[in-house]
Amino acid sequence: MLQPIAALVSRLVVGEAFILTGLGKWRNLDGPTALFTQIGIPAPRANAVFIATLELVGGACLMLGLGTRVFSLLLSATMVVALMTADRQDFLGAFDPSAEKGFMDVTPLVFLIPSSGSRPTERARVSVDRLLRRGSSNRS
Repeated sequence: MLQPIAALVSRLVVGEAFILTGLGKWRNLDGPTALFTQIGIPAPRANAVFIATLELVGGACLMLGLGTRVFSLLLSATMVVALMTADRQDFLGAFDPSAEKGFMDVTPLVFLIPSSGSRPTERARVSVDRLLRRGSSNRS
């Protein structure tokens, strides 16, 4: 009974977090561009624009429940890339029990868990996707 509400709250929280990070990147595109250059990501400016846009649009779509399967997958993939590149040291260091930083201090991991673990394959009861499916089945 509470599962649809929990899924909705999870989508709203994760979506808002992605929107805020996407907006932050757009407000200072030089920051992510410099980071992407430093860690060797090809076409750093174009990738910074792509990631900022994906986080902004994807976060909004998650909040609305529009294309949640696709956006969950895309946003999860960006978090995996971040764990393998920019946040690799923090992620690997979190396995050391004596480290100052733990897993919850590794931002991409905090974003990845609800993005991939919220069962994006499960159809949300409260979503634009459901309204669109319902509307298209009424026309058939």
